[in-house]
Amino acid sequence: IQRIRHQNRSQNMFRSALQLAPNVSMGHLLEARATGVWGLVSKFQGDKGWSPEIPEGAQSAEVFIVVNASTVELSDVRKYVDDVVQNRAFVTWNLELDTLRADLGLLGFPPKEMQYQFLSQFKPVFYVRKRDYSKTVSVAPFVVNYSGALLREYPGPWQVMIQQSSGEYGCVAERKQRYNLGEFKEELAEVMGLNIEEEGSTLAFLRRGYKTSTWWEDDAEKEESDNWRT
Repeated sequence: IQRIRHQNRSQNMFRSALQLAPNVSMGHLLEARATGVWGLVSKFQGDKGWSPEIPEGAQSAEVFIVVNASTVELSDVRKYVDDVVQNRAFVTWNLELDTLRADLGLLGFPPKEMQYQFLSQFKPVFYVRKRDYSKTVSVAPFVVNYSGALLREYPGPWQVMIQQSSGEYGCVAERKQRYNLGEFKEELAEVMGLNIEEEGSTLAFLRRGYKTSTWWEDDAEKEESDNWRT
């Protein structure tokens, strides 16, 4: 019921915009699922249980766009794709999936299989992630601050961008495969001339740390697709 109220409020808020776009409709993730008492009946009856009819807008849509979904709602997103979208185009818009992935596997959130089986299938079309770093050196100014961004504009490659003194960003490295956070940082440090420790030395290990990537960047062998990496 709460979802329906939010949808009605959103439709009223964007009524004028929707009227100017006759081929655009607004729905919600539970619009084709039984809820309340009927949801309990369907849960016990399985596939034979009653479920509401898929709305006309969802039946005729060629492209679906989901916005503002949280980590706990990823299960609803996945079921909507399986039940309603099926083989049609599905777009996640500004969901900050890396932030959502960090919660997977924690108590009260979907398991990590959500990444392996579902999120790994999404191809990043536009991606930008900014990071700020600093490093101490033995000469003035003693602390060097540098910033950069990992950028991807499909069908272009993944690019490591460094922020210049003018505030603009310049590409310093690129490849077809996504950089993990450790590789991204190393590319920035290299172009800044900050990789001064001998490779394999204790100092190099202490600078990089033991862990230089996230679990979802490491678990490639468990994924059903590498779309999110390429």
